[in-house]
Amino acid sequence: MIGVAVPRTRGGSGPLEKLMGAVRAEFRADLLTPAADDPVLGWKTCIAEGCGRPKRNGGMCDPHYARWRSQGKPDRAVFLADPGPAVRGRAAHRGVAFIDFSGLGPRVKLELQYAVQSRWDEQATVLSVELARRVVRLVAGTGATSLLDLSRAEWVSTAERARLNARRLAEATTFLIYARDLIEILDVGEGWEVEYPRDEWRVSGLPGATINPSRPRARSYLRFGGISQPWLKDLAKRWARFRVTSGLAIGTATHDIRALTLFSEFLRTVTIDVGKLADIDRELLERYLAWVSGLPGAATTRQERVGKLQVFFQDIRRHRWDETLPTTAVFFTGDVPRRRPRLPRHLAEHVMAQLERPVNLDRWSSPEGRLLTLILIRCGLRACDGCTLPFDCLVHDGQSAPYLRYYNQKMKREAAVPIDEELQAEIRAQQARVLERWPAGNPNLFPRPRANANGRRPLTPASYRRMLNRWLADCDIRDERGRPAHLTPHQWRHTFATRLINRDVPQEVIRILLDHDSTEMTAHYARITDQTVRRRWEQATKVNIKGEHVTLDPQGPLAQAQWAKTRYGIATQTLPNGYCGLPVQKSCPHANACLTCPVFITGPEFLPELREQHHRTLTLITVSTGKGHTRVTEMNQQVLTNLDRMISEVEKAEQPDTVDAS
Repeated sequence: MIGVAVPRTRGGSGPLEKLMGAVRAEFRADLLTPAADDPVLGWKTCIAEGCGRPKRNGGMCDPHYARWRSQGKPDRAVFLADPGPAVRGRAAHRGVAFIDFSGLGPRVKLELQYAVQSRWDEQATVLSVELARRVVRLVAGTGATSLLDLSRAEWVSTAERARLNARRLAEATTFLIYARDLIEILDVGEGWEVEYPRDEWRVSGLPGATINPSRPRARSYLRFGGISQPWLKDLAKRWARFRVTSGLAIGTATHDIRALTLFSEFLRTVTIDVGKLADIDRELLERYLAWVSGLPGAATTRQERVGKLQVFFQDIRRHRWDETLPTTAVFFTGDVPRRRPRLPRHLAEHVMAQLERPVNLDRWSSPEGRLLTLILIRCGLRACDGCTLPFDCLVHDGQSAPYLRYYNQKMKREAAVPIDEELQAEIRAQQARVLERWPAGNPNLFPRPRANANGRRPLTPASYRRMLNRWLADCDIRDERGRPAHLTPHQWRHTFATRLINRDVPQEVIRILLDHDSTEMTAHYARITDQTVRRRWEQATKVNIKGEHVTLDPQGPLAQAQWAKTRYGIATQTLPNGYCGLPVQKSCPHANACLTCPVFITGPEFLPELREQHHRTLTLITVSTGKGHTRVTEMNQQVLTNLDRMISEVEKAEQPDTVDAS
C-alpha cells in the first residue's frame, strides 16, 4: 500500500546515497503493486464478474479475452453472462497489475522509482502501470546506468526506435523527459543560476515564470540553440530573462526567441561580416525587411518578425545592455504593411437561435460543457478564461446582484461581469458537483475530467473545443445555406459584443463588460454593426408624410453625413411610429408632432402603430365634428390624410411581386 504524498526533495548535488534517501521504502520494491483504486497508479479490473485481474483488451483481462476469442467472439453480453470457471494463476503476482524494476541497474532503478514516486506525490496526472512498465523495458534495453547518460534528444530518439504507436510514443517520451529532468534537478538543483548558462531552459525551473493555467505543459522549454552568433545569443538570453521575470507569459517569450532565431538565420546568409552588435545599421535592417518579405506567412506574421526585433533593440537601449548598438538600427512605421481590417466574426442570429434552443443545450453529454457554453455565450468570456474559472467565481454587490469573477489572462488582471439568477443557479449546481467528487475542495469550477487525480488541473480550451465539436455534430447546427455550421468559442465573444451594440448599449459599458484595455477594439464591433444597420436602412422602404419614397444614396457626395444624421436620429429621436429626419442642431417647432412634419419618416416596421393611430384619429374627428369643434377637426383631418398616404405606400411596398411562374 502506498503511503501519504510528501514534497519531493530538490536541490544540491549528491551521489547514489542521496537518491536512496529521496526514494521512500514503499517505492523501492523491485515489484511495485499499486491498489486498483489508487488515484494515480490505479488500474481497472476485468469486466468479467468476480475477476480481480486488470483489464487489457476490450475491458477484459488477458485470460478472459483469450477465452472469448477461442469461442469465436460471441456477443459480449452473452459471454459475460457465463464467462466460465475462474481463471487460474493469481499467485506470484500473475494477473495483478505491477511494475517490475528488477531488470535495471541500481542507480537507474532508483531514478525511475523516484520518478514514479514524484508523479504519485504530485497527485495531478495519472500514470498507468502499462506506461510505467513500457518505459522500464525501454530504459533497460539501452543498458544505461543513469537517465543522465543520454540527453533529452537521445531519449526521444530511443523511444522513436521502439516502434510505438503515436499515442504510446507521446506518453513514453513525456514520462522519460519528466524523469530525466527530475534526476537532473536532484543532482544540480534549479533556478536562474542553473538554467541561464544552458541553451535550453526548463520553464518549470524558472522562478517568476508565468504559465497559462489552462496549458500547464505548453512551452516547457525556451530554446536558444538556433541562435548561432554568441553575441546575439547572450543578448537574447538577457532579454528573455528580463521579459519572463517582468511577468510576460512563456508563450510570448517563445515568440520573442523565435524572432531572434530567424534574425540569426538571416545574418548567416548576408555576404557582409556581422560579427558584433555594432555592425547592425539601417542598411542591414532594410536587407532583412526584403529577406523577410520573401518568407511564407501572412502580414501579421511579418509584423511580428519585425516588431519583436524592434522591441529587442529598444530594450537594449533602454537598459543599456550594450551601448554599441548604432542609433540607425531602427525600424519605422511604414516598414511593414498595415494589418487589413478584420472581417466581422460574430455568428448569425439564425445560428445562435439553434445553439440557444433548450432542446439542443440539453444534448450536451456533460453538465460542465453545457454550463461553460452558456457562460461563453452570455458573458462574452474568452475560452481560456472560462475554462480556468475559480471555484468561488460568484460575487455580489450591495444589492445582492450576482457577478461572475474571472481572471483575464490576456490582460493579467481580475475582472467581473454581471449575470442573471438563472446562470447563478447553474453555477451553484456545478459547485455542488465538484464538491461531490472532491469533498475537500477544489480550486477550479471546471476541473479537467481525466488525468487529474487531485483535481487541480483545469479544463483546457482544446478539450472544450473537442467537446464542442461533438455537440455541434449531435445537434446538426446549420448555417443560412443549410450547411453544417463551423464555429469557434471566441466567436461567441464577438456575438456578445455585437448584440450589445445592436441594443444601443454605450461603447464604454461594452468595453468594461469585455474588459478591453482601450475603446479601439470595442469600436470595431460598433463599425461592424453600423455597416449592417446602414445596409438594411438603405434597402428598406421609407416614406414621408406625403407618401413619397425617401432614399439615401450610398454613393452620393453627402452619403456619410446623411447617414450620420440618420443614425443619430434612429438612436436618440426614435418615435413610436417612425423616425425624425430633423437636423440634430435644430429644435423641433411642432408641438404635437410629427405626422404633419415635413421631415418625419416612417417604414413598414411601424405599420401596426400607424394603423392604430389612424383609428384613433378617425374616432377623434368623428367626436369633434359631432360637438362642433371645427378647429380640432381641421387639425386632425390633415393628420388623417397623411396617415392614409403613408399606410397606403408602405402596404404597397410590403406586398410581394406577382410574377408569372411560367
